[in-house]
Amino acid sequence: MIKLSNTLLVSALLSASLAAPAALAQQDPSYVTFSKPLATTSAEQAEVLDFFSYTCSHCAAIAPMMQDWEKNLDDKAVMLHVPVAFNAAMEPTQKFYYAIEALGRLDLHLPLFDAIHKERQRIFTEEALIDWAVKQGIEKEAISSAMSSFSVAHKARNARKLTESYGVQGTPSIGIDGRYLTSPSMTGTYESSIQKAQELLAKVLAEK
Repeated sequence: MIKLSNTLLVSALLSASLAAPAALAQQDPSYVTFSKPLATTSAEQAEVLDFFSYTCSHCAAIAPMMQDWEKNLDDKAVMLHVPVAFNAAMEPTQKFYYAIEALGRLDLHLPLFDAIHKERQRIFTEEALIDWAVKQGIEKEAISSAMSSFSVAHKARNARKLTESYGVQGTPSIGIDGRYLTSPSMTGTYESSIQKAQELLAKVLAEK
């Protein structure tokens, strides 16, 4: 079980309390409850939002666990991966996720984390991301067009709106159907954050 530092934990808890002015007061600091549920895209399925960034080492660590959890989600739930860009420098990696999604190459999701965090490759600019994608077998014209497409730009804007709506101050964070937000920084470990998210998801599904 991987534990986060006390400094990171305290910082994240303070950030969470400041980031969500519409949150209900509660005893349990391992998640945030929104006083007014946020809008979701599906009435039939409960949404699990995986807020991540390719530049985040904690996201790289939890990503395989999130993928395993996604494979075992209830049929009445769906996981949406939300690449976060807190600043302009993070926008290329945000767009890259939606580009490989559009091209049907989400098999490159985990390998990009590995390339950045295990192989120490500096793949942060649009040019570097395109070059890396070409090495993975994607045609340069295809990835370049996808990165600059209207649909990718639209999804990136929506991702930024979701990040703001959920009051996400750090990654990784997990949103549950517009009602809750949790994270490893709130729960203390990667594993416990997924466990808490599963508990919150079960609560949502029971109420549907």
